[in-house]
Amino acid sequence: MFTPRARAAGVVAVLTVVTAACGAAPSTQQTTRASQGGVNAATATSAADFGGLDKLVEAAKKEGNLHVIALPPDWANYGEIIEKFQAKYGIKIESETPDAASADEINAVKTRKGQDRAPDVLDLGQSFAISGAAEGLFAPYKVQTFDKIPEGQKEPTGLWVNDYGGYVSIGCDAKQIKTCPTSFADLLKPEYKGKVAMNGNPTKAGSAFAGVYAAAIANGGSFDDIQPGIDFFKKLKDAGNYNPVETTPATIEKGETQISIDWDYNNAAYAPQMAAKGIDWKVNVPSDGKYFQMYAQAINKDAPHPAAARLWQEYLYSAEGQNLYLKGFARPVLLPAMTADGTVDKALAAKLPAVEGEPEFPTTEQVDAAKAKLAAGWDAAISG
Repeated sequence: MFTPRARAAGVVAVLTVVTAACGAAPSTQQTTRASQGGVNAATATSAADFGGLDKLVEAAKKEGNLHVIALPPDWANYGEIIEKFQAKYGIKIESETPDAASADEINAVKTRKGQDRAPDVLDLGQSFAISGAAEGLFAPYKVQTFDKIPEGQKEPTGLWVNDYGGYVSIGCDAKQIKTCPTSFADLLKPEYKGKVAMNGNPTKAGSAFAGVYAAAIANGGSFDDIQPGIDFFKKLKDAGNYNPVETTPATIEKGETQISIDWDYNNAAYAPQMAAKGIDWKVNVPSDGKYFQMYAQAINKDAPHPAAARLWQEYLYSAEGQNLYLKGFARPVLLPAMTADGTVDKALAAKLPAVEGEPEFPTTEQVDAAKAKLAAGWDAAISG
């Protein structure tokens, strides 16, 4: 993803890929796997190309493995999603470097082409999904629910498709902080000196990038103007309130990050974890800077397990997969459609952090411009 996602170790049974294999020779198995059963899985653009979902399942089971990267078990409920997929299909998931960033995923696609240890699928921040598609790194694929996914939340041929998202939020240890902040303006108050952290560096991390974008909106900026957000964090740093420690469950538990700007699904998921440790973790979507963004799925064009990669996509965009995202407090892309057809888990939907109004989305061009502006100005703002 477009975020470093360092998290506490989860209980999900996944395999850690041995990094000593970095110099492994390109695999010769990919072509054989791709053509199993007379179907070229590597070029299939829908389940229909296999002869239906059951045939896709057969082809994926023959491959037997799926290699994923940058999927922390406690991020958007990926731990349970991985467990349920393995149990349902008997396909072993090799989960590598869960704390990797989107840039690392893209780099793995490029440097491991032809190797068995190349990632089959990617879960990326929006800007990396768009740039990766432009570089020709992904395979077009339309899941069975593709037509239910709103326009603007997918590349028309299925090179990338948004899967889940959330709002920028402010998490707070209410036992350590007398009054938890509910806005970006609050974060500048002197009582928060040294306490305001983010989940990563905004030039590399999607959640932190979104935090700067939300701060821009809160301070007179817009999707076309992220500079007020950069200026805000300079003020935060100059006031002594900015804490450069990247938030994880461990840093919250240790009291190192008592206030954290992060996605609402991360902050909301921390709450029950921290309650068990005696920490009262409160979550607020800032009143002055509402920003919503989604992450996207993509299939590596040179996936070593192309059928399993496509089956993984089908699972994520099924009602079961989308409700599992919802269980992790993430807002699935098919939530409107599932609400309409009755397949949404209403009890889980009711637990989402409350937000008024409908989300608005920046265009591709706006995100690219904001990313460039941030890359040019962030280090100077924070280190100056």
